[in-house]
Amino acid sequence: MRQTQGRIAQFPWEKRNLCDAALPQPQRKGKSTMFSRIFQSVVLQMKDCCDRAVGVIDEQGTVVACNELSCIGEKWGNAAALLAAEQDTVVVSNGFTFKSLPGWNGQADYSAFARGEDERAALVCSMAVIALNGAKTYYEEKNDKATFVKNILCDNILLGDIYVRAKELHFLSEAPRAVILVRQLGAPDVSAVDVISSLYPDKQADFVLSISETDVALVKHLGENADIREVQKVAQNVQEALTRELGIKTVVGVGTIVGHIRDLARTYKEAQVAIDVGKVFETERSIISYENLGIGRLIYQLPTTLCEMFLREVFKKNPIDALDQETLFTINKFFENNLNVSETARKLFVHRNTLVYRLEKIKKLTGLDLREFDDAITFKVALMVKKYLVSRGIES
Repeated sequence: MRQTQGRIAQFPWEKRNLCDAALPQPQRKGKSTMFSRIFQSVVLQMKDCCDRAVGVIDEQGTVVACNELSCIGEKWGNAAALLAAEQDTVVVSNGFTFKSLPGWNGQADYSAFARGEDERAALVCSMAVIALNGAKTYYEEKNDKATFVKNILCDNILLGDIYVRAKELHFLSEAPRAVILVRQLGAPDVSAVDVISSLYPDKQADFVLSISETDVALVKHLGENADIREVQKVAQNVQEALTRELGIKTVVGVGTIVGHIRDLARTYKEAQVAIDVGKVFETERSIISYENLGIGRLIYQLPTTLCEMFLREVFKKNPIDALDQETLFTINKFFENNLNVSETARKLFVHRNTLVYRLEKIKKLTGLDLREFDDAITFKVALMVKKYLVSRGIES
């Protein structure tokens, strides 16, 4: 099978061909033999409903399958040359009609043929392409590690089947891995998958998966002693490469490290949550780790009705909206400086007594003294809850 490079595959079997480039030659030869068997099974079934010889040639023109067994093994080099020059069209040569099966990067590894050069031969050949391609796609999807990993991420495979498929695919089940989810902001660029794949070209260990128009997931195989800092470094490399190569802006979610493939779905969901929560509470950061979400992760999971109830209970005197922007800015600076009055006054370029006066004013309005740790914690959580409600379109 032809080894190719270039754009990311748009078809399931194309993904498998990309992995073929890294396979040892005996394995690739074994796959070709398996395809021949699959094709032979399909064309033999067509023999009962078709009065024409139908079969398949490879890219060198060798007949690898045919419902007339005497043709198998013959070499039709002229047909192969014509097909190479006229792909995606019907080709006629030496009394046969040929049509390529879709392949990687627009280059076909196999072509179907039917005896004859008339319209009926063209129709039979086109129908054979559909049948053969369906069988080829099924085989590729069934034996594609990338598809297997994507099914795990998206919960499209049962837990018991994960162990069975991993064994069939010789997939290393127990190894440290993490999922890094890259979400493009603005107009998406399909080349993002290519850029990330070029950074991590080992298709047997790392998997770059297109999840949606904007989202690309990188399932990264890590070293035995890897920690979250290493995963964040990978995320930074990916983001910098996308900015450098494509000029696109992204936000990256980083899931926790897991030791077994059955947990990949969990770390993928964590990466999703990291992006969603970061959009609310970490607006200044473009790489958000699930492990560093803190209390924001808990607030994000609360029902909005409970959040509204909490705000009403905390701000009995006046609603939080009664505080103007200058006051809220002062409060945030006070939190940033660990409730240190002198340091906050210095950062705000105001006298210490001025800040104390503002804090007393806040106490009168809200009933909370921010110089007291418990009140400060309550107020900080309330501000985050308010921010969460606003992100959900609830202003009051």
